[in-house]
Amino acid sequence: MKSKLSGKFISMCAMFTALSVVGASIKVPAVVASVALDAFPALLAAAVLGGGAGALVGALGHLISALLGGFPLGPMHFLIAGEMAVLVWLFGVVYKKQKVMAGGIFVLGNSFAAPIPFIFLISKAFYTAMVPSLVIGSILNTIIAMIAIPRLVSFVSHGFSKGTVKR
Repeated sequence: MKSKLSGKFISMCAMFTALSVVGASIKVPAVVASVALDAFPALLAAAVLGGGAGALVGALGHLISALLGGFPLGPMHFLIAGEMAVLVWLFGVVYKKQKVMAGGIFVLGNSFAAPIPFIFLISKAFYTAMVPSLVIGSILNTIIAMIAIPRLVSFVSHGFSKGTVKR
């Protein structure tokens, strides 16, 4: 029985995580310095390698982005990383059936649903201040991913039988 965690699969996850580090360096002006272009590699990983791999890359990507921004929300970034993992996993699941809907779910979830806990943890004003930059960041990440996914599928998925996207 062959392991799902082949060297090639682990290498691809590491490559997408490294791309998240690069994206995390490209910040979107926001109240909190962790809004960046770190999610598009996670969306790529979710579409090409499967939702689980994308979720891992998404969580790590957010934590790296928060680290580069100085962890302005402290341990609350672990909550955000968990939310990011769920949203990217959901993107990967929906993308197999409905590409446009997957992008819309990610944008709406990341922009409006994910910051809801911060209404209670910080304030409604914080939520209101964060939403515009989250909308911009989510749209940019999603557009980049949606443009790149079809171009990378044949290159990246070569040799992967499960979790790949068909052209």
